[in-house]
Amino acid sequence: MSQPALTNLYDLTRADLRTWLIQRDLNPTHAARLWSYLYLDLVDTFDAMPDLPARVRDRLAAETFIGTLPIAAATDSSDGFTRKYLLSLPDAERIETVLMRFTGRVTACISSQVGCAMGCVFCATGQMGYTRHLSAGEIVAQATHVARALRSNSAPSATVPRERLRNIVLMGMGEPLHNYDAVMRAIDILRDDGGLALAAERITLSTVGVVPGILRLAREKRPLHLAVSLHAATQPERAALVPAARKWPLDELIAACRTYSETTGRRIFYEWTLIDGKNDTPDHARAVGHLLRGLPAQVNLIPLNPTTGYDGAPTRTEAARRFQKILADEFALPSTVRQRRGIDIAAGCGQLAATR
Repeated sequence: MSQPALTNLYDLTRADLRTWLIQRDLNPTHAARLWSYLYLDLVDTFDAMPDLPARVRDRLAAETFIGTLPIAAATDSSDGFTRKYLLSLPDAERIETVLMRFTGRVTACISSQVGCAMGCVFCATGQMGYTRHLSAGEIVAQATHVARALRSNSAPSATVPRERLRNIVLMGMGEPLHNYDAVMRAIDILRDDGGLALAAERITLSTVGVVPGILRLAREKRPLHLAVSLHAATQPERAALVPAARKWPLDELIAACRTYSETTGRRIFYEWTLIDGKNDTPDHARAVGHLLRGLPAQVNLIPLNPTTGYDGAPTRTEAARRFQKILADEFALPSTVRQRRGIDIAAGCGQLAATR
């Protein structure tokens, strides 16, 4: 008879841990200390939990594991602001996770799937195709990995505080709303006040436009930032760049975004990858202005990052500035040009992929 599969502790909420203990006639008060070991002390072995009774540690060791992800490779950008990790999963698949430093903050770019089914033509992950969803624990493990790396690399002093992970962007490999339940469970675990305690306003989820997921987010009124990858303001142009638009056409997407903003009272960040001569002209700027008129919105302009599977070129600086000026002057629509990080190590937006 085969042995039952071990439980990944990173898959469990704090309430789940209490239930797990109760079901084994163990004192549920140990859940708080166990949670603290996992998410405050960031331990990766049961031997590093001396405050737990031996009988609890023995039961944990027999039936569970701490689902840390081994590093297959780590690459640093030339400017020192970005580190990309290639992490190994238990089934030998791999994902990429990125640590990015900006002035005053550290951000982890987290993956939600191995590959992606959405097939955006300029995205390296989309060019991979889809393999599988990540579990909640595999998503959580990426955040704890970055938190652990920051702790080990920091040298705090009276004048230099220890770096702490405070920002998460679900913009890595995969479509988060295609893996909705696991992603939301992971967010709940990462937001728990007794652990990493990430604030909702510091979590951003990026979607290519999965309409059912956007509507579900609206119904559940989850307090996080939503970013929608737009890239084109007409259905034919968008479908050429984002094949998922054939399933969820642009008019349905905008209607869902309107419902989301009306229901939650939150604005949406609309992402626009600027491709030289393709979608960066004044006419394109005016088209997006008209499309988003009346919506609480901000446009994030992202000069195309190179991938081997797409031959487009990034917009020129003057074209990006012109695009931004039209949005501001003619439509009073706020926008930013994304600060690029890790392009030289293929860690930028749209560049993540993984090989065995």
